[in-house]
Amino acid sequence: MAATVARRAGCILQRTISWPNGGHPRSESAKTCREPLYLISLDRYVKDLGFGIFFPEAIHASDSLYDATVSDGDCRLRVTIHPSLNPLVERNDLRCGCQLRNVTFSSVAEAEDGIDGDGCPAYRVVSLEVDADAGDDAGLEAFCGIDLDALPWFGLQGDDQPSLLPLRAQRSSYLPLWNNHDYLGEMWRDTPPPGSGGGSDSSESDSGEGTEDLQATVTLQEVRQGFLSRSRVIRGVLVVQILQKSRLFYYGRAERNCKSPYKAILEVADWSGRATVVLWNSVCMDWYRCVHPGVVLRLARYRVKESYNSRMGENEQDDIEISLNSRNPSANISVIPKKDVLPQWQLPRPSYTFYSGKDILSCPLGATCDVIGLVVFVGRAERTRRKDSQGMDLWEYRWLRLEDGTTNQPILVKLFSTSQPEIHSVIHPLSILVCTNLQLVRTAPDRPSSFQYLTNTSLTQVYCTGSGHHSTMPYRRLHPVRQFIQWLQTVDENQVLGRAVIGGFFSYPPLPVSLERYMKNRKGEPGLVSGAELRREAEKLQYRESRMFAIQATITAVSYTVAGEEEGSLSLSTIPAGPTNSSPCSPDHGGESIIGSSPPSSITLSPRSPRLRAGPGLAGSSRSAKRRLFHSAEPPRKRLALPLCSPQHADLEEDRDFSLWEASMEFLERNEEEEESDSDDDEDDETLSFVTATTSPLSPRRSQLGLARAAGETLPRQFCPQRRAVQAAAVGLQPGRLQETLPKRKLDTFALANCYSGHYTLSLRALTDGILINALFLPASPGNLHWSPHPHPHSNSWEAILSHGGFSPSTPPPAPSDLIAMATQLTNQRLVCVLEVCQLGGGRMEVVLSRAFPLRD
Repeated sequence: MAATVARRAGCILQRTISWPNGGHPRSESAKTCREPLYLISLDRYVKDLGFGIFFPEAIHASDSLYDATVSDGDCRLRVTIHPSLNPLVERNDLRCGCQLRNVTFSSVAEAEDGIDGDGCPAYRVVSLEVDADAGDDAGLEAFCGIDLDALPWFGLQGDDQPSLLPLRAQRSSYLPLWNNHDYLGEMWRDTPPPGSGGGSDSSESDSGEGTEDLQATVTLQEVRQGFLSRSRVIRGVLVVQILQKSRLFYYGRAERNCKSPYKAILEVADWSGRATVVLWNSVCMDWYRCVHPGVVLRLARYRVKESYNSRMGENEQDDIEISLNSRNPSANISVIPKKDVLPQWQLPRPSYTFYSGKDILSCPLGATCDVIGLVVFVGRAERTRRKDSQGMDLWEYRWLRLEDGTTNQPILVKLFSTSQPEIHSVIHPLSILVCTNLQLVRTAPDRPSSFQYLTNTSLTQVYCTGSGHHSTMPYRRLHPVRQFIQWLQTVDENQVLGRAVIGGFFSYPPLPVSLERYMKNRKGEPGLVSGAELRREAEKLQYRESRMFAIQATITAVSYTVAGEEEGSLSLSTIPAGPTNSSPCSPDHGGESIIGSSPPSSITLSPRSPRLRAGPGLAGSSRSAKRRLFHSAEPPRKRLALPLCSPQHADLEEDRDFSLWEASMEFLERNEEEEESDSDDDEDDETLSFVTATTSPLSPRRSQLGLARAAGETLPRQFCPQRRAVQAAAVGLQPGRLQETLPKRKLDTFALANCYSGHYTLSLRALTDGILINALFLPASPGNLHWSPHPHPHSNSWEAILSHGGFSPSTPPPAPSDLIAMATQLTNQRLVCVLEVCQLGGGRMEVVLSRAFPLRD
């Protein structure tokens, strides 16, 4: 348990890093704090050319740098984390709220007299230990009732504040912890900057270019013709309407010193034609949040260049781009209110191509469309590596399932970041979501059982109920949107709520059902890996990064974990009997666990399996354990406590009233302020999950890859509209502020979804080197809308179930007890197992079996 923080005379930080005679530290000085400290904030940015000065011994480290705030409860200290500790952050082992021990501070010698530009002492943390024994909620428990913002800053006087900018690189803002595509910080303006200039460096503009540029009026056609003819440069004021807006592009790299390495693309038009406008650097930070499709802009002092698409030969029609920068020249941008837009300007309005779910079924591959739908499933946030123009990067995404009443087939969307973090944070089941410029992806289009989904383009934007956009966007009066609203008014809200799901493991599209076709579709990806290679690659995964592997293995044990009112576990060992060594599950050791085995070749039913054997990271803790944890982590309501989210959600546990009728009203009028709900329910939903898994007696005490029981993040949850904000935060990514951090067990307070009744755990042994793997198997079954079975019927034998990823769609699935009894079919069966591996953070590795194909001689 974490010790309660109390104010003391002479705080821990003061005693640890104060130097004699009040002097500043020497460059070679290092001090180690043996007493507990707490990490209360974490910020990320990309290093620049000055990195080698501050960290000459770590020039080959990753491109990211991290600034952190640590506290002892009496004061706060802003520090830089040494790059050698980056892997702890990237795996989410070092996270907000954790308790730290043996923290070694050293001064930053290159800062003048050990002082940063804001007068704050310049320190870096060169080593530390994360105290796992203190628990996941150590910081929340320790700072319960303490106003973090009221704590003084070490080394500063009075109300002085440290810089909000990165400490060890010339960057103008921090990046989000887990992606490069969202904005972060108050420097990203949500209102136009004062004055007519668009950049922070407007004072550097040429004085010779004055008022006559602003008085002149030109068209896009004239600007294009003047640039392409090379005869003269057309100067003047453009009046254009925004048709489309891109996500942010971050191009910051360690070998560049650009302070604001951002750009964004606007597709604009006037009566004479269309063109691309590019917001660069500080202009992008000043204007990106202020502009959206339908806004009319007045532009002056711009540069005209050949467009990127034209230079790459991708689009000859998109031949020019209008660059808006903070200098050379300094762009002049202003928003023209709608009331001042004159009809004679003949500005084209944004156009939309809305496809219904029925239309999408017959769309050609690669088609771009807009959709509107009722959200019935929001997946957990995951990350995957994708290659862009700057190299490999981690992209954050979620799966969404929408319905629009035109077909029984849901609209599936793989939604990556669109640089709209405020809107993404309020996407939850029963929301009305509009997604523009999505692209259709279809697998095996030449086969009858093809699968399709929609995903982002660079111009994709999303608009969701609760964000305030539906009442102002041009699409709200279109016929497809009105048709959808009419259908929505006929929907039974309780019936939709019964199947609304949030979070949990989800994978799409389904893999092929034969080994030959699966290997053919690998498209140059690595083939089969050994057990050691699987472990090595899995350990490289960063927080919530998911990746698929294929490995040859045999199944040594099968168990079934049931969730319901009565506890029980079925298990069967399929290997010869032998001595075993058992120990309780413990997620604190890299997700490795060795559990006692059941008798070989037998079926066991244990209605008294003790749930409290599970460690703090596993699903299925007891109600009393949850009450004890939340009693210490969540103070009484009248007591001063840390806010659980941003100020606009002062109390996440008391969400406002919500209904589909109110959601649809956004298309008719602006939202009125909803009344606060008086509901204060925080009931613990019982999660009954227990298992007695078996291990190989041939390899006693050999560590296993993967969890023996499903983690809370693996299991889908029923949507709870009364607590939708806290539920969305609970299934989201680790935040960078303690004030936004939820107790680790908060996710377990939400009931499991109806689509989940239990899961199988398969103990695998790699054929190449005997590495042991715990793989979860979540079989698709008929009637399950969340995990739908493959359309091909089969015999429901173990071989058929594993190769199809679930049960036959044409017959009722076998009972778990019957399937366990048939597990002897797997004895000595050599398989190619397709595993989806996800790093859940805190040393927990989720391994899910998607397919297992038999190997034929």
